[in-house]
Amino acid sequence: MRKVWPAREVAGGLLPAALIVALLATAGHLDGVAVGTLLAVLGVAAFWLVRRWRSAEALKPAVQQAPPTLVTQEFLEAVPDPLIVVNDAREVMAVNAPAREVLGIGGLGRDLAMSLRHPEVLAAVDAIAAGAPAISAEITLPVPVARTFTFHAARVPAGGPADRRIVLVLHDETRAKRAEQTQSDFVANASHELRSPLSALIGLIETLRGPAADDAAARERFLSIMHTESGRMARLVDDLMSLSRVEINEHVAPRDAVEIEEVLAAVAATLSVRAAGKDMTIAVACPPGLSRVRGDADQLTQVFHNLLDNAVKYGRPGTAVEVAVAPASLSAGNPSGGGTAAVAISVRDRGEGIAAIHLPRITERFYRADEGRSRRLGGTGLGLAIVKHIVNRHRGRLLVESTKGEGSTFTVVLPAAADEPQVKIAV
Repeated sequence: MRKVWPAREVAGGLLPAALIVALLATAGHLDGVAVGTLLAVLGVAAFWLVRRWRSAEALKPAVQQAPPTLVTQEFLEAVPDPLIVVNDAREVMAVNAPAREVLGIGGLGRDLAMSLRHPEVLAAVDAIAAGAPAISAEITLPVPVARTFTFHAARVPAGGPADRRIVLVLHDETRAKRAEQTQSDFVANASHELRSPLSALIGLIETLRGPAADDAAARERFLSIMHTESGRMARLVDDLMSLSRVEINEHVAPRDAVEIEEVLAAVAATLSVRAAGKDMTIAVACPPGLSRVRGDADQLTQVFHNLLDNAVKYGRPGTAVEVAVAPASLSAGNPSGGGTAAVAISVRDRGEGIAAIHLPRITERFYRADEGRSRRLGGTGLGLAIVKHIVNRHRGRLLVESTKGEGSTFTVVLPAAADEPQVKIAV
């Protein structure tokens, strides 16, 4: 005997997916168009299931398999935010691509705590498993770069009592939070650092309008100082803007492949005139086939421009700035290596060096090991802070070695973009 699959069974099979759509819409992660599109997809799926399966005996396994298929595959992958489905035992039943990429959640069937070790999230799952209603909260995940999420957790019935599910949706608020903090930092830093050059300019202008109004020699000297101070202010604002842009996007790792040899060659050519003015040379050594890294070409250009500019600025006249590229490894806490293939780029100068007491702090914004010399040479105190944040965004490492009287070496280690030669250095 043949009969059509009852409509209520179709509706029951598609209910979990419809509830997830409702949860995402309520949380503000889907607009009206997206909700309508997803519901239309579910409607088409329901129509297809009714037309495709008409035998009551053949429909039984389809009814059992339809909810997981619709919830854990195409539907989940269409959701733009990280989405995780767990059971009451807190075992991961399904995840989508953003959850795998952003949170690093992979293997199914494992306890959620093995992948997402945040006590507030785990407590929310346990509470809902015990009968609590939906829970929403804001959390911060510290690694690999601090990120802020708003998470929503709710019960989604899927089949019988033995097949209950809890869905977690995490919305990334990092960019908005960083924008707020960056705006606050910019105002505080600009008002503090611009105070001195502005005071100097005001004093010089008042002098030119008063006692030195008819003094040609004083006018020329004061105008030269004003030009220097205004240039310093412009550089400071430019560096603050660069640092703000880097910090806002620091949580998003770049994906492009960059030929680091080309970046280094371009930067060396740009700074060669300045180096020649001090009778210095810039030598770049890059072994064949070892220059592809994963990164943002513009930001990496800024990193090595800052490092090479410092090397020329603080190096002794008549010396060489040496840039070397070598295979490396990015391994978390594993000095023996065996981590992710990487490329190490070191920049060595022959300057006065940096005292060991200053090394832990030289990447802080506005920190200067020799404040008088830095200001005299036109430094803003932000160059190494920009380098540090760009390297963090690239999921790399910045290492500094220095010996007083001999010079300094700054090494940037970046993830390789493709298979590189045998790992030689562990970081």
